[in-house]
Amino acid sequence: MDEPSGNSKLTVLVPAYNEASTLADTLRSLAAQTLPPQEVIVIDDCSTDNTSEIAHSFGVTVLRPPTNTGSKAGAQNYALDSVRSEFTMAIDADTTLAPDGIAKLMEAMEDPTVSAACGFVLPRHVRTLWERGRYIEYLFAFSFYKPIQDYYRRPLISSGCFSIYRTEVLRANGGWSTRTMAEDMDLTWSFYQAGHGVRFIPEAVCYPVEPHNFDFMRKQLKRWSHGFVQNVRLHWRKVLDIPFLSWTVTVAMWDAVFASLAYLIALPLLSIFVSPLFLFGYLIDAPAVAFPVLVKAARRGEIWKALTSIPSFFVLRAVNSLFILEALWSELVLRRTLRVYEKGH
Repeated sequence: MDEPSGNSKLTVLVPAYNEASTLADTLRSLAAQTLPPQEVIVIDDCSTDNTSEIAHSFGVTVLRPPTNTGSKAGAQNYALDSVRSEFTMAIDADTTLAPDGIAKLMEAMEDPTVSAACGFVLPRHVRTLWERGRYIEYLFAFSFYKPIQDYYRRPLISSGCFSIYRTEVLRANGGWSTRTMAEDMDLTWSFYQAGHGVRFIPEAVCYPVEPHNFDFMRKQLKRWSHGFVQNVRLHWRKVLDIPFLSWTVTVAMWDAVFASLAYLIALPLLSIFVSPLFLFGYLIDAPAVAFPVLVKAARRGEIWKALTSIPSFFVLRAVNSLFILEALWSELVLRRTLRVYEKGH
């Protein structure tokens, strides 16, 4: 019998709902991998465009649930029973990979204590204010925060747009939970509680399409903000028992509440009623943000792109503060839990 082509240990799941404009690029990037997977499964979640036709044209396996599952997690769970490989990778249908992306993540799985691994995320397009803000946000987070988290073997999130899992561990967890708007965070924290290791591999790079306008960004920020608060409310008791993760989540909550209030309320009031000099508070951490960003940008030959994008980061941070405060108020005070998954494009 002939040996199977590609990596017989890996199946890639690509959840897709109306992704006709981006799916082909994703599938081309998977076909061009230095370590191609044994199977690629596209879950056409009852799309109303030609997503299914595009997937079929690439010769991949295409599954279509009888009705729309309502979320990325639901679509991935629909396909999980069809996976027969040792490892399962999830990648968004608007995300492309560097040619060695799969190979780099698979290296992390050689350690039997590791049950999930994620890579470095960078926006594919950096043109609009929102894409530029996200570009700086990702350069900073994945160059500064994530390496520290990985040092302690506690990445806050194994990013849903590009992560790999041991299939048996994923199944034991029940797949991806649909109980929050941030299924990747929920899964990562559940893995830690079960004693499983998670790694961040900066050499494995992926390029998702990020929000290019406010409408798209609004939907994403609302989903992410509510998802974070939902996971804190769901997991906080058990998270407190997990070294370093408890500190990371505590700092994130502090930043979500007090930094957002300072950014949106305290600094404007102080600048009006005390001194305009308080406006410099908006830039007090600019050097701390800019340094790791510019170092990483220099290594990528993107200094000018980073320099011209830094102002957009501060705009995005202000908008993000509004959404996290709204999520905290809705989820914790009003007890109005966000249940509708809205991707935005």
